[in-house]
Amino acid sequence: MGKYIFVTGGVCSSLGKGLAAASIAKLLEGNLLNIRLIKIDPYINVDAGTMNPYQHGEVYVTDDGAETDLDLGNYARFTNCPLSRDNSITTGQIYQEIIKKEREGRFLGRTVQVIPHITDEIKQRIRRVGDEDGVDVTIIEIGGTVGDIESVPFLEAARQFIHDVGKANVVYIHLTLVPTVSNGELKTKPTQHSVKELLEIGIQPDILLCRAEEPLNDKLKQKISLFTNVSEEAVFSAYNVPSTIYEVPLIFAQQKIDRIILTKLNITSKATNKKIKQWQNLVHSYISASKSVKIGIVGKYLELHDSYKSIFEALVHGGMKNNARVELVKIDSEAIENKKDISDVFEKVQGILVPGGFGQRGIEGMICASHYARTHNLPYFGICLGMQVMVIEYARNVLALFGANSTEFEQQTTHPVISLLEEQQNIKALGGSMRLGRSPSFIQNGSKLNAIYKKPKIYERHRHRYEVANNYRDSLIAAGLIISATTVNRELVEAVEWDNHCWGIGVQFHPEFISKPDIPHPLFAHFIGACLGNV
Repeated sequence: MGKYIFVTGGVCSSLGKGLAAASIAKLLEGNLLNIRLIKIDPYINVDAGTMNPYQHGEVYVTDDGAETDLDLGNYARFTNCPLSRDNSITTGQIYQEIIKKEREGRFLGRTVQVIPHITDEIKQRIRRVGDEDGVDVTIIEIGGTVGDIESVPFLEAARQFIHDVGKANVVYIHLTLVPTVSNGELKTKPTQHSVKELLEIGIQPDILLCRAEEPLNDKLKQKISLFTNVSEEAVFSAYNVPSTIYEVPLIFAQQKIDRIILTKLNITSKATNKKIKQWQNLVHSYISASKSVKIGIVGKYLELHDSYKSIFEALVHGGMKNNARVELVKIDSEAIENKKDISDVFEKVQGILVPGGFGQRGIEGMICASHYARTHNLPYFGICLGMQVMVIEYARNVLALFGANSTEFEQQTTHPVISLLEEQQNIKALGGSMRLGRSPSFIQNGSKLNAIYKKPKIYERHRHRYEVANNYRDSLIAAGLIISATTVNRELVEAVEWDNHCWGIGVQFHPEFISKPDIPHPLFAHFIGACLGNV
């Protein structure tokens, strides 16, 4: 029978449940266990696809095209767990399925209720992942905080797992806050109240992760243990790491959290310590790197770091590959739109990256950044919208197609070099209607892209609606823009490059989604290398 770990949170959101779940999974994988991860989001949205990045951070896309919470990105970066739409559960999905079944008469006239129908559907979706062949442990992160009305059905389903599979097969981990007050004292009362709320639902946590600015001393652990009925050895410090999030598994390993989990689940350890040692060497190498590089991120959602989470982390991975620390210089694209001279903005960065996005705001600033990089021979990496910006800038300033634009930003533009495909023209439902998920691209021989990937066919994930207009493709090529990758039969443009430039590449896909610290995506590794002057 499979084993299940439920990770819940208390006091406030954004304490790091996703990082904690991913770090625990990393350690369990180090014990040679086959792990699966599930993220539950209590919002009524069916998925994260239509949500504002300022509210919920980036949208992480899986191979099968699911638009999910950013925590699945953490799972992917820290572990080898396969991820698909089955690993993301929302309230919207659950109720949508239950209402569909009710309309079809599949409940045989019974009154449809939260218990048992909603909770049964939740459990069925969790078991669908946990019952896969060879899976040892499934970790389920329940979003939000204990006490939120939206989370109640999911917590109730988690409670019922004890009765369904037995207490020996379930562990409850609760992440809570131990804040520091003005005199520097750590206070345990919020943790006590958080556990009390969890107990009122019927869940006694087995393990506490105490989020604090510094490690807890033995006296505080004893106090927390006494008031929460959690054994002292199962009270762990989840304190602030000094340099990088990739240190989190290491501080958990030092406290032997995986030993406690395996004991509670009655699993014999198969640990070799080899994997965690490799991770430790990787992290320490990055922290102690003597080189550093500044990358200018020209975007429109920069006020919330999580809006570009996967891109920021992939840049760090590229730094790890080049034994260099990466400093992110966030540049608001809207703020540079009307500047006559932007050289002061970019003179201290070694490269520019323009990420994806939607809507007209800040686009002209991105076009200015692309123009500056092209004309000043500064390494430039355009991702999705960042590639489209390259095409618009090239059309305006090299082809002299004044007013060239995307129909996303100017429907009546005289030169729509970026536009919708014909089959996209009349789509009204925005959710799930873009080109989503993993698909092949074919690389042109002799291109920089070919030298980086070292193969003619690649598979990358997409999340976009607008494309380079094919009726402008020949003119762009004739003017010197390199079309370095296309879809099957050269139907759509997948990547472009600047000729006679140190490193100017734009891709329509999202390479950041498959980058890991120990396996950096080659595009990010090569881009950072170019910024350091290594390629």
